[in-house]
Amino acid sequence: MKALERYFEFDRYGTNMKTEVLAGITTFMTMAYILFVNPKILSVAMGSEAFNSLVAVTALAAGITTIIMGFYAKKPFALAPGMGLNAYFAYTVAPKYGWKVALAAVFVEGVIFIILSVTKVRSAIIHAIPLSQKYAVGAGIGLFLTFIGLNDMGLLTAATDNGVLLFTGLNASALTTKEGLLFFFGLFLAGILIALRVKGALLVSILTTSVVGWITGAANWPAHIFSTPDISYTFMKMDLQGLINVGALGVVFAFFMVDFFDTLGTVTGLSAKAGFLTKEGKVPDAEKVLLTDAIGTTFGAVLGTSTVTTYIESAAGIEEGGRTGMTAVVTGLLFLAIGLFIAPLAGAIPTFATAPALVIVGYYMLSAIKEVDFSDPTEAIPAFLVLITIPYTYSIANGIGMGFISYTLIKVFSGRWKEVHPLMYILSVVFLLYFAYLGGAF
Repeated sequence: MKALERYFEFDRYGTNMKTEVLAGITTFMTMAYILFVNPKILSVAMGSEAFNSLVAVTALAAGITTIIMGFYAKKPFALAPGMGLNAYFAYTVAPKYGWKVALAAVFVEGVIFIILSVTKVRSAIIHAIPLSQKYAVGAGIGLFLTFIGLNDMGLLTAATDNGVLLFTGLNASALTTKEGLLFFFGLFLAGILIALRVKGALLVSILTTSVVGWITGAANWPAHIFSTPDISYTFMKMDLQGLINVGALGVVFAFFMVDFFDTLGTVTGLSAKAGFLTKEGKVPDAEKVLLTDAIGTTFGAVLGTSTVTTYIESAAGIEEGGRTGMTAVVTGLLFLAIGLFIAPLAGAIPTFATAPALVIVGYYMLSAIKEVDFSDPTEAIPAFLVLITIPYTYSIANGIGMGFISYTLIKVFSGRWKEVHPLMYILSVVFLLYFAYLGGAF
């Protein structure tokens, strides 16, 4: 025990083992919903037979990567398969290229992230992308998730055809079904719990709504609670050759861009909350944090899940006093101890219980748009175009491309070309070629 206290420098951060353990439990409670939601989303692409493996894979990816964060980076940050990117994987990439190619794209993205995390190229990319675009992408993904949650419930009818969203309107009849009413019960329960600042609000909402659904007969009770983990369905199933054959560079780029900047923003925000930032606003040991995140993405792809990233929900543990890697270690151990064995329970969680979580996570992510300066059209219009392109085309890559191209053009033709980083010109051309490829121009 004393060795751990010395290793994690408890005295330096004014903490103790009890505080760190409680903080780790709190972080786990706020993130545990991913054990139900991630398999539900990814199984759309991989098939229902993949569900049990996906529960175990989600737990393994989150648990092991979070423990690495604790021991290597010594930060109270937890990681898991990222919301938004898992939806992009399941609803956009996998239907077009196949889920094994999608896993290969995540794997390659992770390797690129690792390389950039140990080189100075990382800094160049960080400075090249304008803040307004970073915020807009996060907010656009939030709307994307909300759309998916409503679509999963049949409250609206939407589908994609060659990358274009076909929206046929609100399905009013779904509002009064037993499942529809339980969806709204879960949604408002989550909203009330969040307003009351209840820890683990989404998890409580998912489990409570599920129990009500089981009692009322809207869903079947779980036949079992625990099972032996089995990841054979997804383990090492990346189709790297297929990725090369289809040339899905835009997909790899989209995964990377969102992962990279989402991690950067999350880590900066968490570090500010924990009091880690230097006087210059830098994150101490940022390279270790980013490298851990990159390793998590690569490792997750090997296991069989979409991009693993640092979770903003870690703020709950920091709020409880967690300041060292011991918080992350506790969170990671809980993911392994609990998540690996609950596939039957996770499989019995109905869609009307998880869909509200997608909507609420969308709300959290949409809040980033308030950071955009709407008094400056050269910043706000490209951000707005990102915001609407991502959900209305069901594609994060399309949204990023629309944002980069519009940002560069509007800045140049309004006489403010000096505000555009040279790398943005290159990225804009890359995306013009990407859109030309999608449109069949070559």
